[in-house]
Amino acid sequence: MSMTDPIADMLTRIRNAYMSAHSEVVMPASNMKRAIAAILRDEGYISGFEYLKDDKQGILKIGLKYGADKQPVITGIKRISKPGRRVYVKQKDIPRVLNGLGITILSTSRGIKSGAGSAKAQTGGEVLCYVW
Repeated sequence: MSMTDPIADMLTRIRNAYMSAHSEVVMPASNMKRAIAAILRDEGYISGFEYLKDDKQGILKIGLKYGADKQPVITGIKRISKPGRRVYVKQKDIPRVLNGLGITILSTSRGIKSGAGSAKAQTGGEVLCYVW
């Protein structure tokens, strides 16, 4: 089975793990997935992540974070740019998620960045996903 969109697979695994109240989620690793996990950790949406080497591409283990009353920290996660329809924005047009309560994750010429990090670096790019 070939996977056409590994980023959508990552976001779906995180969403499903939160809905099932798991403490962590495991998935095949890639450099882009590690960069997205680092942004989610830095923004406070996950407790952390760990990269484990194996015989193939490696494994990414993401620790999920919950608030009071076992409420998930991530209430929504949505893939924007897809293989069939890529979405690009200029630096001045970076979208705000829930009026600033969420984050936008972009793939820029300077690496994977959050919307705020991309605006600070003065670069636009491909809108990967929204997280809130």
